[in-house]
Amino acid sequence: MEDQLMDSHGAPIREESDTLFDAPPMAEQERMVEAVLFASTEPVTLRDLEGRMPHGCNPREAVEHLRKRYEGRGVRVVRLGDAWAIRTAPDLGFLMQKETTELRKLSRAAIETLAIVAYHQPVTRTEIEEIRGVSVSRGTIDQLMEMDWIRLGRRRMTPGRPVTFVVTPVFLDHFGLESARDLPGLKELRAAGLLENRPPPGALVMGQGDDGDEDPEEQAELFEE
Repeated sequence: MEDQLMDSHGAPIREESDTLFDAPPMAEQERMVEAVLFASTEPVTLRDLEGRMPHGCNPREAVEHLRKRYEGRGVRVVRLGDAWAIRTAPDLGFLMQKETTELRKLSRAAIETLAIVAYHQPVTRTEIEEIRGVSVSRGTIDQLMEMDWIRLGRRRMTPGRPVTFVVTPVFLDHFGLESARDLPGLKELRAAGLLENRPPPGALVMGQGDDGDEDPEEQAELFEE
């Protein structure tokens, strides 16, 4: 039989973990997670949730229960990288069409640069230029960084220690992606209007023969690991 602590009157002493620090019921933990995600303008990590919730809570389990409870609803609990957020269901995106069409359109150079960073990250500016076949202006990089869609990554351990570029959680959140592995393929990009079927006149395209026709298989390699 295990020894038990006694007070001065010989009565057993209950440990604090049995009284003061009992975790709330899971249903209450779900409500806490729901409140935090609803009020936050940015995705929230499990570590952040754990820091906000009472001692003994299990935010990982609570957010998973909440995610299942929101399945089929107008909004969903989605994972974005290592964080969680409440977002509109994808099939209801047409209701937000007005807000979407008012966004500033990216230039072709910015779209191509963004796609290369997303599919080849971490990637240097020189590598971006080699893939596109043309130089990348400072303004294009600055625009994508101002939008917080790309950011500086680690420097390459090569001569000159060039910086690399990677996509941000804001980029993933905007396109409803959990990680860069969920990026669409080349056909999906074209269908969404993010890539044109033909390059602009005079542009150098990898896989372009002497007759000027594109090789779709080689162009697809630009967007594959």
